[in-house]
Amino acid sequence: MIQGLVLIETFQAGPLGCNCSLLIDPATKQAIVVDPGGDVDVIQGRLERHGATIAAIVHTHTHIDHVGATAPLQRWSGAPARIHEADRFLYQMLPVQSALVGCALPQKAEIDGDLRDDITVRAGGLDLQVLHTPGHTPGSVCFVLRAAERSIVFAGDTLFRRSIGRTDLWGGDSDLIQRSIRDRLYALDEDTQVVTGHGPATTIGEERRQNPFVRAR
Repeated sequence: MIQGLVLIETFQAGPLGCNCSLLIDPATKQAIVVDPGGDVDVIQGRLERHGATIAAIVHTHTHIDHVGATAPLQRWSGAPARIHEADRFLYQMLPVQSALVGCALPQKAEIDGDLRDDITVRAGGLDLQVLHTPGHTPGSVCFVLRAAERSIVFAGDTLFRRSIGRTDLWGGDSDLIQRSIRDRLYALDEDTQVVTGHGPATTIGEERRQNPFVRAR
């Protein structure tokens, strides 16, 4: 999909169907990879088809199904891998997560815990705004891309189509996730497209009106 001057590919990656997104600046061929949950060969193949190189690997949170291909992608590209500092403990808990969900233990990457609220991740002409949206995990973030036609938010497991992220795992907080959705995500324009961490896309307007878990005030 081409959104303004950005090439975007979103596809399932890894055994639990995490939605991985590649954001590519067609002019510079620099790319940002969002949530490389697994299937490193598929991710590399799609990037190579576009002649793209990775400038940054970013994560909406550090549950195991969102980081499965991080280490091999980092070795292949030399790009920094970035999370929010509040989720660093979850990255250290990958062996526990692996045992719980039955996924293979990913190799460890060199992780920078510097995805602070309202900073911008840049690659070529791409600017991704970071929104700290705790609740699913303490360091959950969403990424907002403003393109020519309309905005897109990569929401990870904070907001789904007609649902929200679970809060019964380490550091989850049901009050916080509802506050994050109402105060940060529902504040975006209603035609903002939402790329979720699993399952189909939606829009902010649809979820304001129809999400049974968090309605707009």
